[in-house]
Amino acid sequence: QVAVLAQVVGVLIHVADPPRAHLVAQKMAQSQELIQKLLQAEKEAENVIANAKKGRLAKLKQAKDKAEGDLKAFRDEQERKFQSEMGSKAAADPSAELAGATAKEAEQVMQDYHQNRDRTIAYVIGKVLDVPTQLSTTQKQALTTGVV
Repeated sequence: QVAVLAQVVGVLIHVADPPRAHLVAQKMAQSQELIQKLLQAEKEAENVIANAKKGRLAKLKQAKDKAEGDLKAFRDEQERKFQSEMGSKAAADPSAELAGATAKEAEQVMQDYHQNRDRTIAYVIGKVLDVPTQLSTTQKQALTTGVV
């Protein structure tokens, strides 16, 4: 369209003023050259923009991949910690631990029994043997009235 327009303008100028037609043709040629340079620059700018977009997308993808890798490593580490903690707890037998605690408490009871046995026996025997052999006045009065 630009070339057709330039030809039309050139023909009109050549018809209107033949001596200036050469100058106009030269200016038109320079204009055509400048227009071509402008179009070429636009194409190059579009290529630069397209390459920049591709580069940005590649960097985003690379950052996403790295973040996913870091996240996977973190999850794996946390899973390993969890499994090691749970593995030790799962390996421990709760009934064996309870049996051990029960045996320890039973041993403590037996130790307390042996430690206090002699004193308890002496206390009970003392109370049994410390019965007064005489009747109290209340007991004598009950016997004399025949209440008992």
